[in-house]
Order: sequence, then C-alpha cells, then structure tokens
Amino acid sequence: MDDPAPPHQLFDTILVLDFGSQYTHLITRRLRELNVYSEMLPCTQKLADLTWKPKGVILSGGPYSVYASDAPHVDPEVFNLDVPILGICYGLQELAWHFGKNVLAGEKREYGRAALNIHPRNGQEAHVSRLFEGLPDDMDVWMSHGDKLSRLPDDFITIATSANSPYAAIAHESKEYYGVQFHPEVTHTPKGTQVIRNFAVSICKARQNWTMEAFRDKEVERIRKLVGPKGQVIGAVSGGVDSTVAAKLMHEAIGDRFHAVMVDNGVLRKDEAKQVKQTLTKNLGVNLTVVDASERFLSLLKGVEDPEKKRKIIGNTFIEIFEEEAKKIAKEAENTPRAGNIEYFLQGTLYPDVIESISFKGPSATIKTHHNVGGLPEKMNLKLIEPLRELFKDEVRAIGTELGIAEELVWRHPFPGPGLAIRIIGEVTPEKVRIVQEADAIFMEELKAGKTKDGTSLYRDISQAFAALFVDKAVGVVGDQRLHGYVIALRAVKTTDFMTAKAYWFDEEFASRVSDRIGNEVQGVARVVYEWTSKPPATIELE
Repeated sequence: MDDPAPPHQLFDTILVLDFGSQYTHLITRRLRELNVYSEMLPCTQKLADLTWKPKGVILSGGPYSVYASDAPHVDPEVFNLDVPILGICYGLQELAWHFGKNVLAGEKREYGRAALNIHPRNGQEAHVSRLFEGLPDDMDVWMSHGDKLSRLPDDFITIATSANSPYAAIAHESKEYYGVQFHPEVTHTPKGTQVIRNFAVSICKARQNWTMEAFRDKEVERIRKLVGPKGQVIGAVSGGVDSTVAAKLMHEAIGDRFHAVMVDNGVLRKDEAKQVKQTLTKNLGVNLTVVDASERFLSLLKGVEDPEKKRKIIGNTFIEIFEEEAKKIAKEAENTPRAGNIEYFLQGTLYPDVIESISFKGPSATIKTHHNVGGLPEKMNLKLIEPLRELFKDEVRAIGTELGIAEELVWRHPFPGPGLAIRIIGEVTPEKVRIVQEADAIFMEELKAGKTKDGTSLYRDISQAFAALFVDKAVGVVGDQRLHGYVIALRAVKTTDFMTAKAYWFDEEFASRVSDRIGNEVQGVARVVYEWTSKPPATIELE
C-alpha cells in the first residue's frame, strides 16, 4: 500500500524558508488566510532532501548581516527550482548577495513606518508590475533593517523606493525573482497581504483551495489509508480543543477502532478528568478510558525543579502509560470483530509546536521542548499519527466547527500537555497543585462571567489565561496573623497565532475582585500578582 500523501502533495504549496525573523511565521499565516497552503522550513534546508516541489519560495527576514562570516545562506539549488522567489528584508539582501554580493551596512537604520513609492509601471515587463498589482503608487509599509543594497544586482530593476531605501523593492528583468525591503506580513503594512497575494496567486499561480472543509475530507481519507481496514489507534485526549478535534477526526475516520485515553497525571486543572469524560463520551460519542496515574507522575516529579526535566519525565511517562494501555485494549479486543493490532498513537501536535522545536545552526535556537514533538522517548513501540500537525490554532478551531463540536469546547483556552507542572515554578508537590488548581478555577470562573466594554465574553476576548505559582514564598496577613505563603501569578494574553502574544489589560475592578477571591478562598496564598511580559521575550507559559 502506498503511503498517504501529505498536504504539500495535495495542495499547491508556497515554501517559506526561515532565516530567524520573529515575523517568519506570519508569512505562513498570511498565505493560509488567503487559502493558499504554505509550509515553513529552516533556511538550511537542502533541496535535494525535499520530496516535493513548491509553487514558489519566500525567503524570510532575519537578524544577521548577509556579508558576515557566520551568516546563514540559502541552498543555491533554490535558484534551480524554476519557480518564483520573493525575498523579504534579509531575504531581499540574500537575493542581492547571491547575484553580486552587493550589500553593506546602512548609514541609518530604518525601523518603523515608511512611505513606499512604487515606480511607474509604464514600459515594465508584465511579471514585474504584478507584485504591486491593484495597489496605489504610494503606501505605508513597515521597515526593520540596518543593512541595505549598495547597488542593484545584475539583471534586476528597481520597482519601489523609500526615503532611506533606494532599492526598497526590486525585480529580475526576465525571471520571476522579487525582493522587498519592507515586511508585507505584519499588520503595520496595511496592504501587505495584497502583496503576498499577488506573489502567491498572480505570480506563482497557486490555487486558493486550502480550506478546513477540504482539509477535513482529505485528512479523514489519509487516516483511513494510513491505518488500514483493520488497524487500531490509541489516542491521547485532554479535553482541550486540539486533542478533541484530533479525536473527532480519528473517530470519523475509523470509528470504534479508535480508542481515546485520558491520563490523569495529577497536574490537571480542578475536576478536569471528570469534566472531560462527560464531554467526550456524552456529547461526542467517543469511547474514553481514564487512567488515574497521578501518584505515579507526582512521585517521578518529586524533587525535580528543571522545567526541561519535567517535560521529559511527563512526555516519557505518558508514552509508557499509553503503551501499557494499548496492550490492555488489544488483549480485550481479541476474538472480537474489532480485533487488530494497535500500531498508532494519536497526538494533537500543532504547527506552532513544530516551528518552535525546529533548531538549525545560525539564526534560530530551540526555545523549549514541546512534550508532543521533542519530549518523546527515542524508542517507542507505537507510531505517531498527528492529524493537526500542519495547522495553526485558529485553523484547528475552524475545523472543530466544521466537525460540529460545541462552541464552548472549540474556544476553550489551551492547556499544555505537561499541565500544571510547568505552571508551578520549581518542585511540584500535592500542596502546590491544589493551590494552583483552586486559584485557576476562580480565575476561569470570573473570566467566563465577565464582559468586555462592548458586552462580549471576556473569556472569548482572551486567547489564553491561567494561574501559576512562583517558587518563593512571601509574607502576608490573614486576619491578625502573619502568613508566610505562596505567590500566585495570573497571566492572560491575546494573540492570533500563539507565536507572538501581548499581555491582556484588565480593569481595576476585575483585577481586584479576582485577587481578593484567591487571597480569601485559597488556603496558603499570601499574594497575587499579574504577569505582564509579552511573547517575545517571554513564552506564554512560565516554564
């Protein structure tokens, strides 16, 4: 049986090569929003190892200078693909470096809003003018660069300028190679999405057929082909939107041959296991087994303070338990119509998990290990199946709606696989777990009851919120007695893609009410603080 085709073989795909810019993922997001499928790979990707041909290539921005000795450079074979190429910021300079090494440090750094002047199109070749088709001759763009071109590369022409960039946009005279010094992918470039659309659709001729309805149908077909007519799958579910959508997809594809399992690792939210079982079994018809392994996890976490060790312990133990459960389920299924080997292990890995776990020498470094991409043991007896691996969070929610999953569940805030273990700074103990569970429950209750100024749900207006616990204690006063208790940190962020995020601003009345309730109702808490740091430089989770 032939292996089922991945999305880049089913949909026209634009390849984004990442040079380490904080905006690179936004290029992929903008393309997906245009219903054009896109995948991101590190700039060090060897084209000989690529098993598919993209419709076009975008070279991202990056923090390096192309003329530096340690600067990353694209595989020269990219220019032999015979597909259109668009260089953005560093990507433009990479184009210029490849075609003449004519890049130098600018006298002035250009950062922020700039006025772009598009050159008259009269007499230009048709393919050149297409990049700015339908756009005004003057428009605002967002710049973020220090280096600039010293002169035009051979066979290129200037198609736009700015006050500080005489080569703000360039194009090859005969080949479909383009470079822009500004960032069309950021919202600060108001008409930037049109530039990206012009490149992907008008120039690359990519079909705009990437929809969640199309993905759902093709993914169900892919799963059936991968698993086969008798194969069985065991699935990790948590009750969050990712694992729920993955479970529903799997159930649609293979029915009762999918076995959903939830592991109570002792670091779940308050009453989580009970609520998840009711949601998945009663509302979605998924056969769910709940395994109480809380004591096992907490004993392994005892004395462990390093967050990476916590993730590894939890990731490895998860797999061990699932393998044990798979054997039990397979034995129970013997001599029944459902008999068949359990070969696959379902996970709700998302594309941001994959992106953050990509590490290559030069512009990027691994931020943290995700339990479902980097925290798995090297040897496991089950093969991974990850139906959401190519999706961003908003795409997962869209497909959840397509699958008929309840709105409340579709919009549930994310919860990390390692659970409260990475929301408790330092060692995890039963007392700390209780405190965080109770504080988080109060925070969620108030968020769900709260309203924004325009009357919409406060919970829905926030992308992710939670309570966490700091490692050190602080002094407080309860009644007339001194309390040496824990510090609870509340965190709430707003984001569209979970790759960047801003802290959410609450009004004073709401913040005071939540703080007072936690201080009064949760035994052992001396203080409540609010964590303001954006992503970057911070991650959304505390560890």
